[in-house]
Amino acid sequence: MAEGQEGAGPLPPARPLDAIDQDILRMLQADGRASVRSVAERVHVSRANAYARINRLVEDGVIRGFGARVDHERAGHGTSAYITLKIVQNTWRTVREQLRQLPGASHIALVGGDFDVLLLVHTPDNRTLRELVLTRLQAIPEVLSTRTLLVFEEEDLEPQA
Repeated sequence: MAEGQEGAGPLPPARPLDAIDQDILRMLQADGRASVRSVAERVHVSRANAYARINRLVEDGVIRGFGARVDHERAGHGTSAYITLKIVQNTWRTVREQLRQLPGASHIALVGGDFDVLLLVHTPDNRTLRELVLTRLQAIPEVLSTRTLLVFEEEDLEPQA
């Protein structure tokens, strides 16, 4: 999961993002390793201005972190699944902390609808996935039920340039 701002204290109130901020975000989403100089050139501002804007976006919590997009299959995690969970009412924070500890957990969302939580996991194989669901997830006392949706093929969408 991406680095978060949790535990870093309260974030300042959200500020509106102008067109330059939006361009900077799109550029960094496409290439998180872009230099401040290249960002400045692309959005037509000084390096100092680009640096200050990026820092403000980080401090405001708009940018939560920088990371690599991974091809999970090539990284040895060829089995992916979305797992839906029904949980005991008002236990989201407790369950979330336990889900964060699961090997291969990639995305966790509290949702509305027929289930409460949507979890994306990447595992080396079906046996490991089965172990994760039947042993690890179902051992969490607050988890009432699970449903596993095996992913046959996936594609990360590239940010719009």
